[in-house]
Amino acid sequence: MGMKTKIALGAVVGIAVIGALSANAGDGDGDAKSDNRTSASAGEKAGGSSEAKPAEDKAAEDKAEKKASQADQFKAFVQKNGTSKEKDAVSHVTKVQGADEQNDILDAADVYTDFTGGIMGEGTGPAKLIASAFADWKDSENGLVTIYDADGELLGNGQF
Repeated sequence: MGMKTKIALGAVVGIAVIGALSANAGDGDGDAKSDNRTSASAGEKAGGSSEAKPAEDKAAEDKAEKKASQADQFKAFVQKNGTSKEKDAVSHVTKVQGADEQNDILDAADVYTDFTGGIMGEGTGPAKLIASAFADWKDSENGLVTIYDADGELLGNGQF
């Protein structure tokens, strides 16, 4: 092993040990105190059942939406709201990454297609349509969507 590898390995082990010690530190009293946090009793939960149903329906919708891949969600949105040219361009989308988590600081999403030929190929024009449709689908203060071809070469990008 080289010197740099030993140093890096030592740093990783040191961080792991510090993390384990801090996680096990507790409050330091040594007394076994009961947790003073409370939760809703069964009666309180049953009493709020009329309010829980809409939340359960929304949770079921969110769960169904999350089951579909990001690419499927994007395609469904464009099929519902896009122009015919956007629908044709988005039909070539194979994968979408980074569209689910946004923080409005620096959002970056990647869209992969089945086009070939890179920036000089046939997918450059449709990539602009895909980026435009993506901007309609997702909104961010500072987002950048990048469109790639089947070989992972850049086709285009746009803000969303």
